[in-house]
Amino acid sequence: MNNLSLYLTTVLIWGSTWFAITFQLGEVASLVSVAYRFALAGVLLMLFCALFGKRLRFAWREHLLMFLQGNFLFGLNYWLMYLTTERISSGLVAVIFAGIVFLNILNGRIILGRPIQSHVLLAAMIGIVGISMVFWPELAAVESAGGDIWLALGLGFAATYCASLGNILSSHNQERKIPVLQANAFGMSYGALSMMVIAAVMGLEFNFDSRPEYIASLLYLSVFGSIIAFSCYLTLVGRLGADKASYASLLFPVIALQLSAWFESFQWTWLSILGLLLVLIGNVLIMTPRQRLLGLLKAVPQSKAS
Repeated sequence: MNNLSLYLTTVLIWGSTWFAITFQLGEVASLVSVAYRFALAGVLLMLFCALFGKRLRFAWREHLLMFLQGNFLFGLNYWLMYLTTERISSGLVAVIFAGIVFLNILNGRIILGRPIQSHVLLAAMIGIVGISMVFWPELAAVESAGGDIWLALGLGFAATYCASLGNILSSHNQERKIPVLQANAFGMSYGALSMMVIAAVMGLEFNFDSRPEYIASLLYLSVFGSIIAFSCYLTLVGRLGADKASYASLLFPVIALQLSAWFESFQWTWLSILGLLLVLIGNVLIMTPRQRLLGLLKAVPQSKAS
């Protein structure tokens, strides 16, 4: 798949998972639901790799890297984000998670030694402003969120930072020639196992919700939201870098809002439409190669002094 196809697939699927996750909340503890989701995804990916003869033998150092990637990206990140969603509105969660574009730029520089590209940083700033405008009504109501607001913000930032570390680890693992599919298969399995251990230590019940909605959402989140979307997204991380690929986090909340407009009560306003335009402008900017941008700027006619 080309980069555009990978990008659109990621955005469209993850935009719909926000709606699917609502059917996971309730009877089963969030941590247990996360473990179920990635355990199923890990098993299915393992079977796929075995069926198609993909390499499944790796050195212990490679397993350690996949273990770390799995726990940051497929475990702690989701558990903390579920806890955040239980305390504040989904719009505020989307804005918090949008900060991953800055964290990926920063961590890419600190951990991988990659240069900070000015047009990527500018695009991230434009995108953050845009997504904040889209969710402005929910941001304006932060003061009425109650005493849990600071805890929720802390959990949301921790979840976003874990996701960023997972992105950086995936980029590093791909540089070490660990294939995306196998890294995801082992990473999701390790992440699920760790979440099960934590759930057991916390004394959580490993119950199961037999409602068709829960089962259908679990299957959708495991196959589409985890296997397909993460395979597409992390392939982009390897090709483009974690900083550019993470801009998808600014677009999939917009897809979620359109689904809400169709199935729930969300209505687009002039402010949210203007915010969407800014997000799209930032998206074009971040996906345009730097040399091409410089060429376009040089092609702009210079005004002559009178």
